[in-house]
Amino acid sequence: MLGQGGALSRVLRGYEARAEQGQMAAAVERALSGGNPLLVEAGTGTGKSLAYLIPAAKSGLRVVVSTATKALGEQIMQRDLPTLAKLGLNPSVALVKGLSNYLCLRRLDEHRRAVISGTARADMHLDAVIRWAENTASGDRADLESVPEDSMVWRDVASSSDTRLGVKCRFYEQCFSTRMRRRAEASQIIVTNHHLFCADLALRHANIGAQVLPDYDAVIFDEAHALEEVATEFFGVRVMRSRAEAIVRDANRAFETAGFFVDPTRRSSLGRVLADILSANIELFTLLPRLGARGRATDTFDRVLMQSGRVLLDAEVFEGPFGEATRALSNALTRLSDSLRDFVGGGDALLSVARRTQAMRDAMVMILGGSDGTQVVYGEADSRGGGTIGVSPIEVGPLLRERLWSRRTAVVLTSATLASGANGATKGFEFVRARLGVPSGADELALASPFDYGLQSALYVPRKIPEPREDGYFDAAVQEIRALVEVTRGGAFVLCTSHRQMKAFAQALRGTWPYATLVQGESPKQALLTRFRAAGDAVLFATSSFWEGVDVPGRALRLVVMDKLPFEAPNDPVVAARIARLKSQGHEPFVTLQVPAATLALKQGFGRLIRTRHDAGIVAILDRRLYSKGYGRTMLDALPPASRCNSLDELRAFWMSVDQG
Repeated sequence: MLGQGGALSRVLRGYEARAEQGQMAAAVERALSGGNPLLVEAGTGTGKSLAYLIPAAKSGLRVVVSTATKALGEQIMQRDLPTLAKLGLNPSVALVKGLSNYLCLRRLDEHRRAVISGTARADMHLDAVIRWAENTASGDRADLESVPEDSMVWRDVASSSDTRLGVKCRFYEQCFSTRMRRRAEASQIIVTNHHLFCADLALRHANIGAQVLPDYDAVIFDEAHALEEVATEFFGVRVMRSRAEAIVRDANRAFETAGFFVDPTRRSSLGRVLADILSANIELFTLLPRLGARGRATDTFDRVLMQSGRVLLDAEVFEGPFGEATRALSNALTRLSDSLRDFVGGGDALLSVARRTQAMRDAMVMILGGSDGTQVVYGEADSRGGGTIGVSPIEVGPLLRERLWSRRTAVVLTSATLASGANGATKGFEFVRARLGVPSGADELALASPFDYGLQSALYVPRKIPEPREDGYFDAAVQEIRALVEVTRGGAFVLCTSHRQMKAFAQALRGTWPYATLVQGESPKQALLTRFRAAGDAVLFATSSFWEGVDVPGRALRLVVMDKLPFEAPNDPVVAARIARLKSQGHEPFVTLQVPAATLALKQGFGRLIRTRHDAGIVAILDRRLYSKGYGRTMLDALPPASRCNSLDELRAFWMSVDQG
């Protein structure tokens, strides 16, 4: 099928046989039939999606294809699976996303009624959601392009595991998530994402018989380099301010519907419990932003926390007011949970509230358990008075060995950046093997990209720019970005390592050129990508979700700018705990953890540029540490062998030689 003159060459216009694609497909076929785990680094242009989809379709096994992002899953559905059909392969397929991606018809109806009655505030985007709901076939948030990603109305109308009522819901047969689950149960290939796959692993471990995905025979992780980060999130717990607020709001509605408030004594008792939950919740998340960079309570609002992300919540934090508020919330949730056990006949809505209350109470107990040798407790505030308190495992390798690798399931891990050694050397698999707990007998395959990076691309690193932490870096970076965009006349991704930096760059540069300026978060991701491709000369400012899993072939993307080396923040509680553990084991964390992880991320960012043999463009990394530091040279060696340009004049000359626009 994949060779010269094979079936694929007859259905794909301009098809060129790639030996690497055939090698990968053969390895995947062996893994699916023999059950031995397989790791494959397949350089950009290998055609890895078809290299695993064709063997999966032919295997007859039920295969889960798990991707790093929803966008990549949608790409597989829209581009790759139709190609299988042209080859005469027609496996039944379902795309499965998390419940929060789907509209809940019951919640929309309740919210609309509450707005009409005056018990809920009208949102400016509610009418748009109602009009969309009348016509959508999928109920998928990705299709709702007219409503911004951060619109508050979606929170009130989205489906979730907490709010689903099950078969007794009057909208059950019309329910978009019900339809999605039924399609998955009837499919041979299930396309999902790492978040949902890990949620399924966590649920199966916590509750025997419970599951998010149907049973499967094999799993293929595409963009497998991102699996550790997602597993870290889902094998812990997270509590947000809105979680308790939603429980209280829905409890009030359920009590009213069940008639519990008719009895004044019961109304008073339940009212006190709900008020105590809200009070403790407000106190807890009011104190959260007042924790300093080391997790110590301060008297004034600490803006450092707002910029630095998560902070460690250690034993000392829980000895003060923050700990008192945490225990008060846990106790109030326990009282509500105990009260709900005494009520019968309250209907499914009340049962849903009881289940959610117990789950949140269990999470609070886990948080109060504190950081130890296996887990870390952290806090993360946001600028709107909300935030998150969570618990994450320090290492996910042992957990994956227990929950994934021990099962009789064929597993394939693949990515364009799975090995961290120079030029994808097989020895670089050791890093990802250790992080994910991959069995020692797993097979490995490293395949180089078929692209001619020396002819198709240039790498530019300004030598005189200040280092990212030095004075003057931001202004110098702004000048470099403006000059680079002038060279290519737009068509650029500006990839930043933080939202704060992204917004600052966009604010400084928007309006300084004639090209459309797009910023992550101002519209849904797919809508931004559609506009970017259509414009042909747009400039998109984005963060981590655009560093990987985004495919823009052709001239629309001809410049990728990365603001700095993507090191994980060493003061992040989880990263800090991993560093401490490696030190205790006698390892050098910077060499064994931080540099390999940053190298993989850097390779991902570079990989956005060249997507076909006909693409040409420039990658610019605005961080001179690539040349001034020893580890920078190591990272450079791991990047594709693009032409090196040391000045803007050299870059202009390169671009004139390759630009076909």
